[in-house]
Amino acid sequence: MKYDKIDNQLFIKNRVNFSSKLIDKSLAVFNSNDVFPISADSTMPFQQHRDIFYLSGVDQEESILVIFPSCSNEKHREVLFIRETNEHIAVWEGAKLTKEDAFEVSGIKTVYWLDQFPTIFNQMMAEAETIYLNTNEHLRACSEVQTREDRFIKKVKAEYPSHSVKKSAPLLHVLRSIKDTIEIELMQKACKITESGFRRLLSFTKPGVWEFDLEAELAHEFLKNRSKGFAYTPIIASGANACVLHYIENNKECKSGDVILLDVAAEYANYSSDLTRCIPVNGRFNERQKSVYNSVLHVKKEAEKLLVPGTIISEYHKEVGLIMEKQLLHLGLIDKTDIKNQDPDWPAYKKYFMHGTSHYIGLDTHDVGILNAPMQAGMVFTCEPGIYIPEENLGIRLEDDLVVQKSGAPFNLMKDIPLELDEIESLMNL
Repeated sequence: MKYDKIDNQLFIKNRVNFSSKLIDKSLAVFNSNDVFPISADSTMPFQQHRDIFYLSGVDQEESILVIFPSCSNEKHREVLFIRETNEHIAVWEGAKLTKEDAFEVSGIKTVYWLDQFPTIFNQMMAEAETIYLNTNEHLRACSEVQTREDRFIKKVKAEYPSHSVKKSAPLLHVLRSIKDTIEIELMQKACKITESGFRRLLSFTKPGVWEFDLEAELAHEFLKNRSKGFAYTPIIASGANACVLHYIENNKECKSGDVILLDVAAEYANYSSDLTRCIPVNGRFNERQKSVYNSVLHVKKEAEKLLVPGTIISEYHKEVGLIMEKQLLHLGLIDKTDIKNQDPDWPAYKKYFMHGTSHYIGLDTHDVGILNAPMQAGMVFTCEPGIYIPEENLGIRLEDDLVVQKSGAPFNLMKDIPLELDEIESLMNL
């Protein structure tokens, strides 16, 4: 892995917390992701399933974690199965984890080779009455691809029809929503790498560069700082492209007078950061661009004040909508008649601000978390209001990552990344 070794106390604590939520005589199973094929003998770069990583730290394909807290055999209360390495694999693919390596990474004492899984798992299931299976319960999940986890679930239900089945996802959504201090440190590292990339762009950007030029500069900065690269597909949207929320082509020339919306951020050790900034191609915002920028910045600052313990996410989004409504009135984009005649299910402000303000972030950019309970200290959210005006070829969105504190304002993991208009213009014109 590119990243530095993570303290395995994180994974030990995560397993203890998860195990405490399992019912008696039950076990839970977690599988690594597949290496996904493209065509011929080509594959996508491997990305570990976040849940097995969260519970073990193992960042390798063909791995299985079994947690069985009440197993009569103490050695089998936590068991890791990994692909057996050998000299041939080491020559062609590089060294894989040894059993000793796997223990150092995870803190799990019992490690077997993967070919022993059927026999040992059958022994464990003979004692267990319930199995927790790991399904993707994210509300935005939408995939036709069958995963290694999906195949395992189908197989285990067929082979052990008498066992009760429960879901791991609701338990993990609760646990993963509150970040450990080690996780916060890893996310801070991702944010610092993102900062390096953004500052690089401020001195590089000028009329005539292309969106993919900026993407290349970011990729260079991220990789040289031990990131695998972008935490998500980068959005580098100049001019009218900024009004396309998920614009990812990044293939247009950046022209003087336009603003570039940069929704770009690095990952580190599988943890995401998520940044949005807007910069003028020629180094100077015009007056209209400044007005819209300052309105978005105002909404962002007011929204951040609401990221405190006790806030209900659904109510938070409604409150931010009202803050945005006032700014759109100020900018002349909507009027009081629009508000009077608005559809309550799609308020007038949605014409220019059509997405939510915040989402969980962590091991996933759109991380899992509790959606129907008050915010708590240790939760990490983005804050990303925006105003999009297609008729003016202008889109402004500003975004940081913030940690909810026990009291007071949230801690901004991106506090050192330039945000104010004057600072951005100053740095672009050094």
